Amino acid sequence: MTIARNSVDFTFDYALRLKDAGLVAASAAAQVGGANKILDMGAARFDGRVILDFAAIEAATNDELYIIAVQGSDSSTFGDTTHVNLGACVVGDPTKTGEGVDSTAISRRELAFTNEVNGHAYRYIRIYTVVAGTIATGVNFTANLVKKA
Repeated sequence: MTIARNSVDFTFDYALRLKDAGLVAASAAAQVGGANKILDMGAARFDGRVILDFAAIEAATNDELYIIAVQGSDSSTFGDTTHVNLGACVVGDPTKTGEGVDSTAISRRELAFTNEVNGHAYRYIRIYTVVAGTIATGVNFTANLVKKA
């Protein structure tokens, strides 16, 4: 499947989708088809990008913060407590994100990451969203893994 936005095309395999469209109003692991989505990247280093397409980012009370992280783990279920953030994107009210511009507009962001930290390749990855502030509706986005060009 090819997704196009802002004159940039990305080809991705639906099996590599990390999050379906839908509102996130509380901190949680991302889901596809109603189930937590975890990808097996294999035992070697993987360099990739996650394409985040935002449909809505609520910041009505000026205290909303959303951290969308690519997390890695040695556990295929993320059942252990040993997982690391491999990369993250922060959006929400600009007074909370530290950005000089409002990041609440519908947009696309590319999040580059590697699954290797200190010479250790974390085989399994997922998207995890941290939600903070006074939330009425939350953040709505999709996440798709593509190979780093």
